[in-house]
Amino acid sequence: MSASTFLTLKNISKSYSGTHVLKKVNLSVKAGEIHSLLGENGAGKSTLMNILFGMPVIHETGGYKGGIILDGETVAITSPRDAMNLGIGMVHQEFMLLPGFTITENIKLNREITTENPISKIVGRSLETLDEEAMANDARAALQKLNLTVDESLPIAGLPVGYMQFVEIAREIDKKNVRFLVFDEPTAVLTEGEAKRLLDVMKRLSAEGIGILFITHRLDEVLEVSDTITILRDGEVVHRLAQNEANVELLAELMVGRKIERPTLPRRKTEPTDEDPILTIRDLQVKMPGELVKGINLNVRRGEILGIGGLAGHGKLGIANGVMGLYPATGKVRKDDKPVNLDSSKSALESGMAFVSEDRRGVGLLLTESIEMNIALTAMQIQNKFLRPGFFSALRLEDRKAMRERALRFIEELDIRCTGPTQPVQRLSGGNQQKVCLARAFTLDPDLLWVSEPTRGIDIGAKQLVLDLLVKFNRERGVTVIMTSSELAELRKICDRIAIVYEGRIVGILPSDASDLEFGLLMAGKNTRKEVG
Repeated sequence: MSASTFLTLKNISKSYSGTHVLKKVNLSVKAGEIHSLLGENGAGKSTLMNILFGMPVIHETGGYKGGIILDGETVAITSPRDAMNLGIGMVHQEFMLLPGFTITENIKLNREITTENPISKIVGRSLETLDEEAMANDARAALQKLNLTVDESLPIAGLPVGYMQFVEIAREIDKKNVRFLVFDEPTAVLTEGEAKRLLDVMKRLSAEGIGILFITHRLDEVLEVSDTITILRDGEVVHRLAQNEANVELLAELMVGRKIERPTLPRRKTEPTDEDPILTIRDLQVKMPGELVKGINLNVRRGEILGIGGLAGHGKLGIANGVMGLYPATGKVRKDDKPVNLDSSKSALESGMAFVSEDRRGVGLLLTESIEMNIALTAMQIQNKFLRPGFFSALRLEDRKAMRERALRFIEELDIRCTGPTQPVQRLSGGNQQKVCLARAFTLDPDLLWVSEPTRGIDIGAKQLVLDLLVKFNRERGVTVIMTSSELAELRKICDRIAIVYEGRIVGILPSDASDLEFGLLMAGKNTRKEVG
């Protein structure tokens, strides 16, 4: 081990419920080095960082194997406080800020500066007075390092998301003992100018001797700031190279390259054709934070399974959310040659479309309600299903018997592991919650189903079952499926075509059996074929 190496992760392995998510991962970062960690969603990056930062989820699920070495000594990191005491800071992908607190209060949280007062001299330090002036000075100094001119007394609530990200970073660099920083997708919510400023900050921090582990899907940023690049795939390190050995095409291919075993799928009665589009999209623009869509043109063939892929933060998730009316959108969308009102989720649902959101807990489910209510509710609201006969629709009562029958049918058909149809969905596993989302969508009897990140956060067995269900409903019921996923391998298993989104636009559409190189080039924004929509 080099004398200048600050951090070494040695033979790190981790399993969840028998599934190996990390397999003897080795990684070293020198003091003052910017080391980029790349990989598709699900490659194991977040799990590795959770281990390094001592997150409770690791130790609540059986811990991990391997060792963490700092400055040549093996250390035990069992909590985020342990990591912080060792000089390790982390800027999380999800904000860890308190909206009701000021910028200063967030930066100094749990590290407040206090002064003595007459009472504290008698009772003890717990009753010391906050030194608000000193805290504000520290907060201002940290913000100035980021070239951020904002009043440190402002509350977090109401700040632009880019400012929130910089406050997260300011909190870490304010720590006096920080020697190593993890940046987890820090530019995903930033504008181009803000991202450039952040990269400049990272260079300055590394010049001061702070080691940086940079996790991002933006390959141009990797090439701009990295000294070393490590690529994870399926929980294993597959390649490590210096910045001068890399280019965008190579990195993209290394991230997605793998042997794809495409199963033999059932044949359809009628194969999809360009002459029979079920959906046409023209100049779609969607204002979804972190997933901006900047002008999508797309024809969807009736009866196909179309995949939408691309790296995180490039807009792929925004397409479905915009068409289904969940985020502000402009452009023209026609379903069966009839216009879809982009300002109304109800209009989209009434047109025969259904949507399974990537945010099943925040958008897709009523967590405290029963399985049967979650399955029936949207059809009840949009199509007046599961209501008893009555003259006034607003006064019709729920048809509990019909709801129960539908729920029992899907529990059996989708193999939803539960105690019964009345069980609250918050008590189900992630895979079974996803099945409830699918059951609710199928209950609408759509002829077009949008499904975003359908296998995110569920175990490998449930993943395969979800994919099988999508194929089954496509083949047996003729449902057109548009599947958005960060798992390119899964898209290639079941999709007829895959559209790749880069910087808010579709850069190309490939058949699922296209080469790794072609997919890698598209994910880097370079198209070698002519078809784009």
